[in-house]
Amino acid sequence: MAEKTDPGEEGAAGWLVLIYRVPSEPTRLRATVWRRLKGLGAIYLQNSAAALPANPRTERALRKLRHEILDMSGTAALLSCDVLAGEQEVLAAFQAARDDEYEEIVDKCQDFHGQLEKEYRAKHFTYAELEENEEDLTKLRNWFGKVAQRDVFGAPGRNAAEDALKTCEVELEKYAARVYAEEAESR
Repeated sequence: MAEKTDPGEEGAAGWLVLIYRVPSEPTRLRATVWRRLKGLGAIYLQNSAAALPANPRTERALRKLRHEILDMSGTAALLSCDVLAGEQEVLAAFQAARDDEYEEIVDKCQDFHGQLEKEYRAKHFTYAELEENEEDLTKLRNWFGKVAQRDVFGAPGRNAAEDALKTCEVELEKYAARVYAEEAESR
């Protein structure tokens, strides 16, 4: 079997699979594990079996999570594997998860545009409003950065999210120019 070396090639790095069991009570324990796995970008192969492309960062995170699950009086095994059959389905699920995240970013960018339109309609051209909108855009950029970091296969939705963020940046610059102009006139 030939070794795969291209990081963008299907299954190139292999997969890490965390199989775990957490006590049913309190329910916050299960929610904590689910949130951590979601934050890492893991996909569920079935209940309590989550997978991520193998790399040092995800391995460290999953080892840490495994330890936390054990501290919760749960059980957990972390496996390193190649997919022998069903690779396309696993990869498609991973890509779909990233595309869902990118789509959510695009939706939030549309909300950002709506907020700027609201500022224009209400004639809110103050430094405080500008700062608030800058913070919102920073949050969107940071969120995109987290999704892009775990998007190791280059999901198709990435370009739309990048474009939506660029449009937000352009619109914020226009709004900032208007704020500066209004503030200068009020002096």
